[in-house]
Amino acid sequence: MSQFFDFFLNAYKNASIIDITLELIAFVFGIVSVIYAKRENILVYPTGIVATVITVYLLYKAGYLGDMMMNFYYSVMSIYGWWNWSRKKNDQYIIPISRTTSQEKLIGFGLFLVTMSVTYLVYNAYGYTLEIPNYIDIFTSGIFFTAMWYMATKKLENWTLWIIADIITVPLYAYRGLGMLSLQYLIFTILAIQGYKQWKKNINNTQQTA
Repeated sequence: MSQFFDFFLNAYKNASIIDITLELIAFVFGIVSVIYAKRENILVYPTGIVATVITVYLLYKAGYLGDMMMNFYYSVMSIYGWWNWSRKKNDQYIIPISRTTSQEKLIGFGLFLVTMSVTYLVYNAYGYTLEIPNYIDIFTSGIFFTAMWYMATKKLENWTLWIIADIITVPLYAYRGLGMLSLQYLIFTILAIQGYKQWKKNINNTQQTA
């Protein structure tokens, strides 16, 4: 058990108090944001913005450009999602939870491919020697990009993509020495599974009452 904790904590021996504090804040706000998303609560976005802005700084400092780009995108998309989720007509929210259409699946796949291509080009533009973790980063970036768009439009499939990418990211961040972020994504995986079940139940209830 001590080896498990040492694995997560050793990376912080030489870290500054400021960076540790910032990562802890991002950790807490990130988890709170996913909990709000699971409950279809619009507070997912302001809490998420706090977490992603801090994470952008930490990842930039660590040199993980793909993940940094994704968190920057999360910050921008959170603003769009905040606006989209808050839209009302006759005092009723106009964006319900739904499944993706065939066209939306194609768009999502296109976003996945474009995001991977852009992330790859960014790494090359900065002269990075790409290794296996970088290619994993490029792949998960594509998944996360699409998942965030699906969440902003309240598509059930966003949770499926989060689950897949979160599972991949847990060991990736642990390998990179970002212990708290690795643990955060482990918690994200559990919450994403719960979120999928809750949103699916919401859709089934809506269909039964329609």
